[in-house]
Amino acid sequence: MEFQKIIERAMQIRQQCAAFEKESYGAVWTNEELALGFVGDVGDLAKLVVAMEGKRNIPNAEEKLAHELADCLWSVIALANAHNIDLEQAFLETMDSLEKHIRVSMKE
Repeated sequence: MEFQKIIERAMQIRQQCAAFEKESYGAVWTNEELALGFVGDVGDLAKLVVAMEGKRNIPNAEEKLAHELADCLWSVIALANAHNIDLEQAFLETMDSLEKHIRVSMKE
């Protein structure tokens, strides 16, 4: 699946979440609440990585890790969209910058 299609799917789900939030809580999550949710997901992700390294016992850790990585990606996409950031372009520019930094560092 192309990255733009992944973004579109994530935003469809975000719209569904927003409708659920409004119906259930009377308001849609703010950008700050989305970010806090992401922080929670990253904490869960960290625990699962520890489990995958054999330092924590979490049943079905590999399956849960795949889910949590996808959940984190969804959060990043939702936050980028909320702040009008072209995530695909930002990613490509960041990778170019990292690659350049690595090449320069290796020459030193």
